[in-house]
Amino acid sequence: MLFRQDDDARNAPPPIPTTRVIPLLPLRDIIVFPHMVVPLFVGREKSIKALEESMRHEKEILLAAQLKAKTNDPQPEEIFKIGSLSAIIQLLRLPDGTVKVLVEGRRRARIRKFVETEPFFRVEIEELRERVDNSREIEALMRSIHAAFETYVKLNKKIPPEMIMSTANIDDPIRLGDTVAAHLNLKLSDKQVVLETESALDRLKKLYELMEAEIEILQIEKKIRTRVKKQMERTQKEYYLNEQMSAIQKELGEKDEYKAELQELEERLKKKKMSKEALEKSQKELRKLRLMSPMSAEATVVRNYIDWMISLPWFEDTKDKLDIEEAERILDEDHYGLKKAKERILEYLSVQALVKKIKGPILCFVGPPGVGKTSLGRSIARATARKFVRLSLGGVRDEAEIRGHRRTYIGALPGKIIQHMKKAGSGNPVFLLDEVDKMSTDFRGDPSAALLEVLDPEQNNAFNDHYLDVDYDLSRILFITTANTLPGIPLPLQDRMEIIRLPGYTDYEKMNIARQFLVPKQLRENGLEEVDVKFADKALRFIIDRYTREAGVRNLEREIASIFRKVAKKVIKDGKEIRVRIGPKTVQKHLGPPRFRIGQIEEEDRIGLTTGLAWTEFGGELLQTEVTVMPGKGKLIITGKLGDVMQESAQAAVSYVRARARRFGIEPDFYENSDIHIHVPEGATPKDGPSAGITMATSLVSALSGIPVRRDVAMTGEITLRGRVLPIGGLKEKILAAHRGKVTRIIMPEENEKDLRDIPKSVAKSMEFMLVSSVDEVLLKALRLEDPDAFLAGEPEDDEARLPPAAPAEQAPCEAGPAR
Repeated sequence: MLFRQDDDARNAPPPIPTTRVIPLLPLRDIIVFPHMVVPLFVGREKSIKALEESMRHEKEILLAAQLKAKTNDPQPEEIFKIGSLSAIIQLLRLPDGTVKVLVEGRRRARIRKFVETEPFFRVEIEELRERVDNSREIEALMRSIHAAFETYVKLNKKIPPEMIMSTANIDDPIRLGDTVAAHLNLKLSDKQVVLETESALDRLKKLYELMEAEIEILQIEKKIRTRVKKQMERTQKEYYLNEQMSAIQKELGEKDEYKAELQELEERLKKKKMSKEALEKSQKELRKLRLMSPMSAEATVVRNYIDWMISLPWFEDTKDKLDIEEAERILDEDHYGLKKAKERILEYLSVQALVKKIKGPILCFVGPPGVGKTSLGRSIARATARKFVRLSLGGVRDEAEIRGHRRTYIGALPGKIIQHMKKAGSGNPVFLLDEVDKMSTDFRGDPSAALLEVLDPEQNNAFNDHYLDVDYDLSRILFITTANTLPGIPLPLQDRMEIIRLPGYTDYEKMNIARQFLVPKQLRENGLEEVDVKFADKALRFIIDRYTREAGVRNLEREIASIFRKVAKKVIKDGKEIRVRIGPKTVQKHLGPPRFRIGQIEEEDRIGLTTGLAWTEFGGELLQTEVTVMPGKGKLIITGKLGDVMQESAQAAVSYVRARARRFGIEPDFYENSDIHIHVPEGATPKDGPSAGITMATSLVSALSGIPVRRDVAMTGEITLRGRVLPIGGLKEKILAAHRGKVTRIIMPEENEKDLRDIPKSVAKSMEFMLVSSVDEVLLKALRLEDPDAFLAGEPEDDEARLPPAAPAEQAPCEAGPAR
């Protein structure tokens, strides 16, 4: 767009009559002002013919705008009556048939009438004489126009700054108005009003008014850009664009999509059945969301909150399957043994069948790894026809993992309990909290304390998550927790749970599990169902005894899988028609030399050597205890990597034997000239616990008296300084270990008689259980005595007599371990 600055008389066109007939060119979306040079692209046939006619004569043409730009063939009444009388400077035909023309506006003109409409518009025009009042008012108005235009150019970066100097040199008010109007970003109708205004004074007033409005709009735009630019310094480009949209929407209002989303949320909220407190809270947040900008960070937080509230199962419960026989069949189908856990689930279902609503039980399965705690939880869900969710608590150390974060934090979410409830999709799932004894504590809080409310049947009907900030009912959930040991669980948490111990499997149980579950499973997984493969019971027994040392069956399953993989390799080479029989020799061939030895009784009775029984996480063990007496100065040496409790048991045994030496036929001053060495073999294995007390006492008396200990007797029990035998734990595992080692007689505390009912009948029938309450009884039953009546006939000792001081015990560095 250009403007003629040359007004010299010699360049002025010759006088032209004020009324004449010339061609008309209708314009779309553009107004050509006088003194304005502008290129036009013309494509309509009528318009091209009008240009050609003009070029053949005076090169003059009238440029007038259409009322509607979209009209392709305008009628006379659809064209503004006032336009710009212009001269054609240059005309260029383009290859596509269109014409590019450069025109210059000269003067304003009014259409008096349309002379022709075909083949182009020819009109009779009348030039408008513009009035100029040389008054102080028009001079002041021109100054205001200059100042306003300068402000406008500074705000609008699309206009080159040079235009300020160009307009500053214009003294003619008519020309100033036309020049400024051409550069303003005005509507077509506003520009037409400026063009039609005949008085220069009125035209400048109108122009100043429009310019002030445009400046105000540009200032708002600048304010928006400035506000967004400040955010740009600490964010990325995407954030900048979002904020710009946000700022614009603050001026223009909300989008239809946002309104549709709010409408959808409202409809979902109406259909959702939830507690009264939760519904009121959600409706309040929805009202707050309506007042927010859709792109603000707070709106996202509120929208997510409402989504969580709607997604949670408040009253959507699954229907329990109350068929006791079917539930029992499913539990037996999935797991062998575990009678106590199964019985408790069947009790719960029985009560559920009689009572309409019962609080979900909170069970805690405690047992060593691999006994089926986690899989039993999944089986319970199948038996009760409930959804199953599992949350591992191993390593959790943040209280917010359980109770969630408050919404004031960026990226806040509900706790794991609420998250898994959403995942379950029902309000009464079987919820397994795995490894509850593996949680830890740090500066962020104690997650086990947060679980106190979750696992309390009297409180969990109103569990309050920090994120939701409303009460949520957890009382219908069947909570199951698992742990390897109880000491890792805080006492208040233990008090809220029903502890069900899952001891390690016996060898008999492992045999049945391998035969019924593991072998068929591995046959399927290794693609050997169609192959004639038989796994002998002796082979399974060989793997259990010599290749695994565990309470569960995980390693047993791995060893069986390893053998089947080698069988699969052979099947690929030789075909599916082969017969495979797996016995102990095949096991040793595929798995290599045996990794463990089985504890066995001695071949003959020995002095100072007693067979004890120990409990480990992997089951029971035979534990030999050796005592040797040698010349010395009364030192007590204890070796075998014994823990503090076991060392104290050894010292208690020595003190008891010293106090009753004469009664046992032992020299009272034996400790003055002799050193005593107590050793428990397999010294690399940590050992601890009090149950070896009577074993050590028996070995001491045997070594000091020279009387051998019966080889077919194993024993367990805690000793006191008064010679009482106290009860111990892990009796079932210890007796099974004795049975494996071909021990036929067991000496055990009298108070442990109640635990014999847990011993498999097949094992109990082949063994003799000798119940004792004092060490004297132990010695009578364990030592190979020629005259039992004469053994304890010695001079009785005064139990309250003060013992002579003994030298401190020399002991190997001890380390607490699993053996007890």
